[in-house]
Amino acid sequence: MQKSDLSFEYPEHLVATEKKPVSRVMMVQKGDPRELSIPSVLSQIPPGDLLVVNETKVIPARVRSQDGLEILFIKALGETTWQVLCPARKWSLGKRKSLPGGVQVTMIEKGRPQTVETDRPLDSQYFFDHGEMPLPPYIQEARGERAARPEDRHAYQTDWAEELGSLAAPTASLHFKQEDLQKVRSRGADVASLCLHVGLGTFLPIHADNIDDHEMHPERVVIRKPVWQKIKDVKSQGGRVWALGSTVTRALESQAQGLLQETEDSFAGDTRLFIKPGFQFQVVDVLMTNFHQPESTLIAMVMAFAGVESVKSNYQWAIERNFRLFSYGDLSVWLK
Repeated sequence: MQKSDLSFEYPEHLVATEKKPVSRVMMVQKGDPRELSIPSVLSQIPPGDLLVVNETKVIPARVRSQDGLEILFIKALGETTWQVLCPARKWSLGKRKSLPGGVQVTMIEKGRPQTVETDRPLDSQYFFDHGEMPLPPYIQEARGERAARPEDRHAYQTDWAEELGSLAAPTASLHFKQEDLQKVRSRGADVASLCLHVGLGTFLPIHADNIDDHEMHPERVVIRKPVWQKIKDVKSQGGRVWALGSTVTRALESQAQGLLQETEDSFAGDTRLFIKPGFQFQVVDVLMTNFHQPESTLIAMVMAFAGVESVKSNYQWAIERNFRLFSYGDLSVWLK
C-alpha cells in the first residue's frame, strides 16, 4: 500500500487550534455516518461492555534554547544523555546551546531523532518549570504562534492523567471528564485503564512511499493483569470493548499479538506494532478517536479498522459539515 493511499484533502480552517467545551461526534455504523453528542455516545455503551482509557500523563518536554531553537526531549539514554527531536540543521555537532535554568546542552549525534548531552541531570520537575506542552506543529502553524499557550497546560492533558511519561496527549480522551466515566459505570458498563506513553511511534509521519517500509518507533505499554482478565471476560461473555483512542487500540492489540512480556502483576513492554489496512483486530470492537492527519500511521489504523474507502468517504462527510480536525478537534466513533 502506498502512502498516497492514505491521503485526503481538507480546508486549513478546519484545523482546531484550541479545545472547545462541547465536542461534536461522528458515529459510523455499517458504513453510514450520523452526528451525535458526547452524552449520546455514552448512552450507546450498554451493560456488559467495557470502555478502556489511557492514563498516561504528558510531560511539557519542549524546551527552547536562548537562541530560540525548539528541542523536544524524548527519552533519557543515560544520566545526562538524551534522545531529542529538533531542527538539527540549525545545530552543529559539538556546539553547545543554553537552556533555561542555566543548563548547557551539546549536540553529539545527528539523525532522526538526535542525541544530546546536558551538563547536569534533568528531572521531570525541570520540564514542568521550564518546558512547554509539545503541541503538534500543525497547531502551532494554524495559530501562527511558535509557543504553546498557558492554557495548553490544562487543555492538552486528560482528566485522568496519572502516569508521567507521554510526549503527546491521547487526544480522544480530551472530550471526556471523570464524571463521564462514572456515567458509563452507572449504566452497568465498566471502565478500565492502561498506560501507553505516546512517543515517536504515534506522531512521526510516514516517510516511505510504500507504508510497509515505514519503521515504527517503540512506545512503552503497561496493562495490569486484572485489566487484561476483565477484557477477556467481557469478550467471552459477548460484550464489546470500546477503545478510547488509537493508543489504547495499539496497546490492546499489541498484547493480543503477544508483543508484551508478562511480569508479576502486568503485561509490559515496548511495542512497535504498526496497525495498517489488512490487520486483523482481536480485541477492539469500537474505535473512538479524533480525526487524523492524512498519510499518518493514525489514519492507517482507522482505515485498517473501518476500511480505506469508508474512512475517506466519511471524512469527506465530516469535512462538508465543518467538523473540527486533529488533536484539538472533534471525535469520530467507528463500530466494527
